[in-house]
Amino acid sequence: QVQLLESGGGSVQSGGTLRLSCAVSANAYSTYCIGWFRGAPGSEHEHEGVAAIDTNGAPSYADSAKGRFTISRDGKNIVALEMNSLKPEDTGIYYCAAGDLRHYGLECTPRPTLPFGYWGQGTQVNVSS
Repeated sequence: QVQLLESGGGSVQSGGTLRLSCAVSANAYSTYCIGWFRGAPGSEHEHEGVAAIDTNGAPSYADSAKGRFTISRDGKNIVALEMNSLKPEDTGIYYCAAGDLRHYGLECTPRPTLPFGYWGQGTQVNVSS
């Protein structure tokens, strides 16, 4: 069973910084693509891709995240998302998800239509103007 647990959400003003962490179970950390997605409250089944990182540490970003967010693996079963220059439109529930995309011959990118089969419970981020 794959387990993911997000932490680090909170409330900040526009321009601020937050660092989210996703604790990934050991059986998935080294073999699965890990992605971060954003969902709006009340739209739990509609997720927007933010960033993803493959098993070699290569990152992939949505256009909205490029130049502001950094995804990384820390080698201790944690996938972090450093978010700088936050904007009000970054507000939402941030989920991390895991998928064995290599098994399907798929590239590790933050597209919610990819087979990310395991999801965490999410952490709330609020950015005020």
